[in-house]
Amino acid sequence: MPLASPRPLFFLAFAGCLVLMGAALYLEHVLGLKPCPLCVLQRICVIAFGLVCLIAALHAPGRTGRRLYAVLALLFAGAGAATAGRQIWLQGIPADQLPACLPSLDYMMEALPFQEIVRLVLHGSADCAEVNWTLFGMSIPEWSLLGFVAMLAFALLQLLRRD
Repeated sequence: MPLASPRPLFFLAFAGCLVLMGAALYLEHVLGLKPCPLCVLQRICVIAFGLVCLIAALHAPGRTGRRLYAVLALLFAGAGAATAGRQIWLQGIPADQLPACLPSLDYMMEALPFQEIVRLVLHGSADCAEVNWTLFGMSIPEWSLLGFVAMLAFALLQLLRRD
């Protein structure tokens, strides 16, 4: 059975990213959960993956273009999975071993050089280790990791599929 053409599949992946961002915004603005710096990075990865998929859907590329878009999508999904994995790891270590809380991202953007911000955010903090909400026993970063695994599978499918 042949696979659907890449254009609607890329659009479907973009729609999935809209759903993920809608859920994140619901958790933030309706339930009042403040995102930590690693959560913000995961959102950026979801948005970047979604934009790549939207551009690919609108462009309707050939074989080489589809593979190029798939590689870009794979990079963003991989980065998101890495940050979600880091946050899950932080949630599993004892509280006394957690790094100190970070200042707000706005303050860091004004006061620190970009490389230092990246280092601090990727290192994580006690904020990133809090489990404020679960669904079916899984925390937000665990659900994010599940979403990024689906994104990775989609990107690999687009990269490796035969025409």
